[in-house]
Amino acid sequence: MNDGGYTLTLTPKVLWIAAEPSEILQPERLSLTQIGNVLDGLRCLRNEDFDVLLASVPLPEWSSTASLLEELQQAQPGTPIVIYAPGASATEVVRLLRLGAFHVFQQGDATSLLYLAANSKWAQKSADAWSEAEQEPWHRLLVGESRGMLQVSQTIRLVARRRSTILITGETGTGKEIVAHSIHAASDRARLAMVCVNCSAIPEALLEAELFGHVRGAFTGASNHRVGRFEQAQHSTIFLDEIGDIPLSLQAKLLRVLQEREFQRLGSSDTVRLDVRVIAATHNDLAEMVRQGKFREDLYYRLNVVPISVPPLRERASDIRFLVLHFIEKICRAEDIPVKQVSRETLDRLAAHDWPGNVRQLENAVEKAVVLSGERPTLFPGDFPLPARKHPAALSGHTDGFIAVPDQGLDFEKTVGGIERNILEQALKKTRGNKKLAAEMLGLKRTTLTAKLKSLVAVSAA
Repeated sequence: MNDGGYTLTLTPKVLWIAAEPSEILQPERLSLTQIGNVLDGLRCLRNEDFDVLLASVPLPEWSSTASLLEELQQAQPGTPIVIYAPGASATEVVRLLRLGAFHVFQQGDATSLLYLAANSKWAQKSADAWSEAEQEPWHRLLVGESRGMLQVSQTIRLVARRRSTILITGETGTGKEIVAHSIHAASDRARLAMVCVNCSAIPEALLEAELFGHVRGAFTGASNHRVGRFEQAQHSTIFLDEIGDIPLSLQAKLLRVLQEREFQRLGSSDTVRLDVRVIAATHNDLAEMVRQGKFREDLYYRLNVVPISVPPLRERASDIRFLVLHFIEKICRAEDIPVKQVSRETLDRLAAHDWPGNVRQLENAVEKAVVLSGERPTLFPGDFPLPARKHPAALSGHTDGFIAVPDQGLDFEKTVGGIERNILEQALKKTRGNKKLAAEMLGLKRTTLTAKLKSLVAVSAA
């Protein structure tokens, strides 16, 4: 597979709609979801992405194969649709192909055909990604296509060529520095290197000299003239990481730099004029720090001209697959070893994890898996020993199972059924509709979870 430039082989994720089972597939070679009717299939497509759709016709409740094809195309645009139609005439086959079916077959094993269909989708996504990257090389730094990352990309396009100061916020490990590098790479200043300063890593006593430089004799130990980071960034970009950790005593001088675009070296009365783009980042809530008197309000507003919020990984689970593939290729190239493959089940498991350490934690987990897997060419779930998930009841604090019974009584079946439905819905939401992972999350067999879902649907229908 070539997905956004990462050459890896995955097991196609297939939705098969068939009223009656038939021996046209090798299930062990596929990540297969089989559904017995069209309406349930359409509902599934609205909640879960697939690489290929397979429909065995005729289907009792759907008389027209052409209208079925149209419904499937609308439910998940861009996903190849394969039709198994053993009784179709040559004219019907041609008509369905013209309407957009990837392939119509009448006999034989369809497994290899589904792989071919999946590759066509992967190749198209890869071509689209590389086309965009060729037009905007900076875009290769940002991995992901979730709504949150698309918003970040759109903001970068709008502001990269301006001088406006940018404040990047987000939890630790979300990739704020990568966003800063993307902004710089998309700007007219990209011909010069961006200067990066981690404000939390420099002792308070040295930070002013580090940022603004000093002259000889400015303080004890200043035996030579030193050019500060702002001056190093002349005509380029300076990135002030963890700006929330800068001491109050230095904030006034930084404010002057942002307002007047000039500063004085420590120990000098000479004014240095600046042409520098300032990008700052923090994991702190600066507005709250202002309320607490820990950060200057005027400096906050000077920094927060263009805000960019980088979403945590738990809010962009759809990007985890792309990030895993990106990190595998990056690490394997650095180690000069063949690029490893990764199983679909592994990707599903990683996508269902919360990743409190965000992208940085995910990258470390991938590096550990690549290194410890030795010569084995494929990564499996066992290569990623993730912490056990807590039971939903424990997460909500209801560990004793206590439910108050009102004086007028309650409907036992309805109450228990509601609790059960809520738990199942939470698990399916966290696993993005993957029943196997949801069952594992709840300590159930997949067949038990499926039976419970059917039972709840039956009760609702009654």
